[in-house]
Amino acid sequence: MAVLLPGAADLDAYWRNLRDGVDAIGAVPDGRWDAEYYHPGTASDPAVANQVYARRGGFVDGLAQVEVTRFGIMPNSVAGTEPDQLIALHVASAALDDAGGTDRLPDRGRVGVVLGRGGYLTPGLVRLDQRVRTAGQLVRTLAELLPDLTGDQLAGVRQAFTERLGPDSPESAIGLVPNLAASRVANRLDLRGPAYTVDAACASSLVAVDQAVGELASGRCDVMLAGGVHHCHDITLWSVFSQLRALSPSQRIRPFHRDADGILIGEGTGVVVLKRLADAERAGDRIYAVVRGTGVASDGRAAGLMNPEPGGQAHAVRQAWRAAGLDPAEPGSVGLLEAHGTATPAGDSAELATLADVFGPGDGDAVLGSVKSMIGHAMPAAGVAGLVKAALAVHHRTLLPTLHCDDPHPALARTRFRTLEKAADWETTARSPVRRAAVNAFGFGGINAHVVLEEAPDGHGSRASAPARPVVEVDEPEHVLLLAAESPAHLAALLDADDDTVRAAGLAPGHPHPEAGPARLG
Repeated sequence: MAVLLPGAADLDAYWRNLRDGVDAIGAVPDGRWDAEYYHPGTASDPAVANQVYARRGGFVDGLAQVEVTRFGIMPNSVAGTEPDQLIALHVASAALDDAGGTDRLPDRGRVGVVLGRGGYLTPGLVRLDQRVRTAGQLVRTLAELLPDLTGDQLAGVRQAFTERLGPDSPESAIGLVPNLAASRVANRLDLRGPAYTVDAACASSLVAVDQAVGELASGRCDVMLAGGVHHCHDITLWSVFSQLRALSPSQRIRPFHRDADGILIGEGTGVVVLKRLADAERAGDRIYAVVRGTGVASDGRAAGLMNPEPGGQAHAVRQAWRAAGLDPAEPGSVGLLEAHGTATPAGDSAELATLADVFGPGDGDAVLGSVKSMIGHAMPAAGVAGLVKAALAVHHRTLLPTLHCDDPHPALARTRFRTLEKAADWETTARSPVRRAAVNAFGFGGINAHVVLEEAPDGHGSRASAPARPVVEVDEPEHVLLLAAESPAHLAALLDADDDTVRAAGLAPGHPHPEAGPARLG
């Protein structure tokens, strides 16, 4: 597994933050959107498109450092590329490293990638739209309002406007295709199974996991990378949620609190590496957790596309538990439920009704959590953030806290769940001998997903063994070897020879042979 989430540049940092209850919410960093959009006193006023009343959220600024050249990407192509594509590549590669490296992969034709990604306005798409459409609208409007402006002056305005958008190149346009978030991963890591994105709103990354499980179950793939990516703090997105009055006026996200008043927007990327359990055991892999079942369902004809519906949620949850061959209402069936937990009054009420319906009442024997209290709502990546959290909890045998829930929602008492203020050891009991967790992700439009996880079989939770690397001691400066040949094939043939022959074929530094071929290697 690997993540890049608010406050967490990698998986180890994410685990520490989860365990220690770190609140990674902060103010909008400089450069994300202009400060004049912020009007804190407008939460109860009529909605205005160019005003937002909140400015806190979860951000990865300063953590999103991607070494593009290690993936064969030239730095001069970065400016026109969607950031989420490069981040997804970085995180997917880190997930494979966490699984033992690409050397442990089977046939590359049987390794696929499915990522949840929304169709939101992302930085590159915004720039292209401004270059093509907004620049033209700006010049036409100026010409109408100020008819004395000459053609040269209007052309100068357009040029000044587009220059501020950064470099323009044909390659930039193709980089805006949403599926490239997955396709770029497959291309740069040479994975030749299916590679695509899915958009199921805030359920996207768990739907991606469900798709990946299907690829493994069908036998078409032996390894699947699944997860979600969301790096879109565009002011337009903030404006939409502000007009919906979905942002928290108190600027604190408090899932399942009595006075929860809305979301705070987050961002991030997470990727998990999935294999069939028997294959993972045979390979001696380290297994964080076992996916017992997945479920996906829609609400059908609900009251509205944005109104959460407990019936559709319950259908997805029961579907996953049937796939797992387990009864969710049985005492001890679940120890931790990582909820969707958006902290909107309607959302929390509907989800608690779902939990009461499916899991039944109890004595607080299970823990309810929502990582959104720490990182905000990462939308298409929210599900994988919760999935990784649940898998880490199972793996480390630790029940994890949820922040800002000191006065729980009254409906919580009608469920079997409780929230924790601090991390606690996850002990097994006679009634609950297996550590088992579940994860919810529900999206706009009534799309619901649920995953059931449990701890790995005995002996398979340790870190994956990696081949030992020899220690190399260098007693003298290393030499530079320069080779040249008529073609890459001839160059490869040169390299296939023994070391002495390769060295003898090398060119003198600074004095290449005048007849040296065009294919060259240093």
